[in-house]
Amino acid sequence: MLDHFSVAVRDLGAAGAFYDAVLAPLGGRRIMEPGPIGYGVDAPDFWVEPAPADAAPVPVHIAFTAPDRAAVRAFHDAALAAGAEVLHAPKVWPEYHAAYYGAFVRDPDGNNVEAVCHRPE
Repeated sequence: MLDHFSVAVRDLGAAGAFYDAVLAPLGGRRIMEPGPIGYGVDAPDFWVEPAPADAAPVPVHIAFTAPDRAAVRAFHDAALAAGAEVLHAPKVWPEYHAAYYGAFVRDPDGNNVEAVCHRPE
C-alpha cells in the first residue's frame, strides 16, 4: 500500500549515520542524496529529510522488515553501537502473533524504530 515514507529530522548528518548503521543488517543502503537521504534495497522507499528550522519533528513509529531473526539481532547491535536508546531488546512478541520477533530502539530524533521478522526460527 505504501510506495515510500519520509521522516523529518533535526540533524540530517546524525540521522544519516544512524540509518546507515541500522539499515545495513536489513539489506538497506543509502541510495540517493544530497538533500533528503533516500534508503532502500533497490530503490529509495524510506527518506530522511531536514525538518523546517522553526518546527520540531513529531516522533513516529517505523518498522522495517528483517529477513530473519539474526538480522533483527544485528539491527539491535548496530543501534547500540550507534548510541541508540533501546526500548525493547530482540524477543518474540506473542501478543502480535506466535512468530513475531522484533527489537525497538529510538533514533536521534526520538522515533521508535523497529526491525521485525515474521518468520519462525
